[in-house]
Order: sequence, then structure tokens, then C-alpha cells
Amino acid sequence: MNTKYSNLFESLTFKNGITIKNRVVMAPMTTWASNDDYTISDEEAAYYKKRVNGVGLVITGCTHVQPNGIGFTHEFAAYDDSFIPSLRKLADAAKSGGAHAILQIFHAGNKALPDLTPNGDIVSSSAVETEATAFAPSVLPRELSHDEIVDVIHAFGETTRRAIEAGFDGVEIHGAHGFLLQNFFSPFFNRREDQWGGSLENRLRFPLAVVQEMKNVIKKHATKPFILGYRISPEESEEGGLRMKDTYALIDRLVEQDVDYIHASLADALSSLPVDSQEKTYLELLVDHVNGRVPLLAAGSMVTPDDVAQALDKGLTLAAIGHGLIMNPDWVEKVQNGQESEIQTAIKASNVRELELPEKLWGIIQASGPWFKIEE
Repeated sequence: MNTKYSNLFESLTFKNGITIKNRVVMAPMTTWASNDDYTISDEEAAYYKKRVNGVGLVITGCTHVQPNGIGFTHEFAAYDDSFIPSLRKLADAAKSGGAHAILQIFHAGNKALPDLTPNGDIVSSSAVETEATAFAPSVLPRELSHDEIVDVIHAFGETTRRAIEAGFDGVEIHGAHGFLLQNFFSPFFNRREDQWGGSLENRLRFPLAVVQEMKNVIKKHATKPFILGYRISPEESEEGGLRMKDTYALIDRLVEQDVDYIHASLADALSSLPVDSQEKTYLELLVDHVNGRVPLLAAGSMVTPDDVAQALDKGLTLAAIGHGLIMNPDWVEKVQNGQESEIQTAIKASNVRELELPEKLWGIIQASGPWFKIEE
């Protein structure tokens, strides 16, 4: 192995005692690969087994905690105990390489898919219209009532219990990408005037209540150390949306709540800049603010080992690899064996079968434009 990559292979012990063997994380990626009944397909299980052998930690793609929280077609579900066998199938696949496995859970909020939600009933913190994305149409969501908010909080706890019963080693709250947790935290999307909105403290109330509920469930049901992580998007592009000062407050409260790590989702971990400042990157600002109080994970366009080594040198604790592992299932082994020059930065169409990509994921990649470089 090239010694300049030695920082990738340092172990990390979380404060709960769980130790992972290196700093490379399989990023949470939607695969559009569930069966029609929202259970894990053989295709998806094979996709994970192909990619988990070298990494230190595996984070699954997201799963919805309520039927009206589905954000992607063919997204596996976790909102009912009937899905526990399916979740166990995923946990077994994710852990098959010896790494610890984290189930990422969420509610899509105003980005839920109307065609797949009961009665097309899209909910959010407030009735603020959303812009269409590549995966979800523009909708005017319905504002959740107080009692419904309490039900959602409970649903996050119940899904955490299912993750424990299915054999996962932890859960990650997906509080990024404009999904429901962020709908409540955002000053742009949360226009409420009750205890769940308005002031920063009130906007923090829902995400922190979810964290507390999940901590209570972990304490009650986990029989061994169990990881709790939280994923953030540092800012929003909308005028009046989230800015770093909000995110710093959230980080401080998450540290107080004793989460095991914070996961920043960035467009480019090494170069993405804040909306209102060009002086430091998001990564530099987050490293400075976290200041070693909690492990900091980031995802965002880190494809080569040089990318990862540079991010770790800047103070990042863990680096999530997404596209790199899609294109190179043995990414970690190649780095370990001094074969980093063989790491592909484009998908060869002729190798798709060998890569064991789920059919629908390959279709998304082909339609994604600049998202992936494809070679014949």
C-alpha cells in the first residue's frame, strides 16, 4: 500500500465502544431495487454483498418509517413489523464483509411521491409548495397536525426497534436533502406558529424529539452497543433557507444529545462552498465547528483515494464513498494492494453484469446525464 493512504486505514472506536477497522464508509445510496412489495430483492442483496468486503462501515440507502414517507420508486420499507425479515436480509448482506451496518431511516416529507403515498397525501411541516426534482414532482403538501407529528416521532422509534431486531449495528437519521426532518428545521419550509415552528428553538424541536425517541428505544431494546448517527445538509439554496448559523446550532444540540456521529451530505466534499461566503469550504467550517466533539462523516464526490486522503488530512473523521464503490466494488482492496491506478472513474457499459448493478439502478445511471460518466 502507498503510505500516503495510511490515514484511510486507521481504526476508529466510537464512544459506545464499537470499533471499525478503517475510515472508509459505504455511502447510503438509493438503488431503486426493492421488490414490488417494498421488500429487499435478491438483486439488492447481491449488490451489497459485492461491495462490503473492504469498508469499515456500511450505511444502507434510506427506508421510510411511514407509508406516506416514500421518496423513491422501489424503495424498501421499514414501517411495519412485517418488513423485519426483509430488513434482516439486508442486514445480513450489509454485514457479510465483516463491517458494521447502519440502517438509514427517514420520512420524505414534501418530497414524497404522490403516486405511492396513500391517497396521494403529501405532508410537511407547513403547506409550502416544493419545486420539482429529478425524482419527485412539485406538490403543495399538507401541514401535519400536532398529533400526526407525535405519530411520526413514534414511527422513527418503532423503525429503530425493527433495525435492532433485524440485526443492524445502528441507525442513521436522514435529516438532509429537504426531507421531513429538514422541512421542520428549515426557516423557509417551516412557517408554523405553534411549538413546532417559528423560533430556532421551535424548529429544532421535531428533529431533536426524533433523536430522543430513538435513544429511548435503543436503551430499551438494544442488548449491545448500537450506533445513532444524524445526516445533515448544511444549507439550502432558497432565499431565507437554512444557513450555517442554523446548522451550527443543530450540531451543538446533536452533540448535547450524544449522537455517535454527524454525517454531512455535500455536493463535493473538498470544494463545496457556503451560499454567502467563499472564504472556507463547508468541510473546513464543519471541521472547525465540530472541533473533535463527535466523529464527522462526509459524503460528496470523493472517488479516488487521493480525494479521501485529502479530506481526512483536513480533519474529516470518516469518508463516505458512493459512486466509487458503484464503479469499483473492490475499491478498498485496490487501495490496500497498491492498485489505486486501476480504480475506474467511469462505468464501462460492458462491465455492468460483472458489477452486479440492479437493473433499475443501471437505468437511472444511464438517464442521469452528468451524474455518471459511462464508457462503452
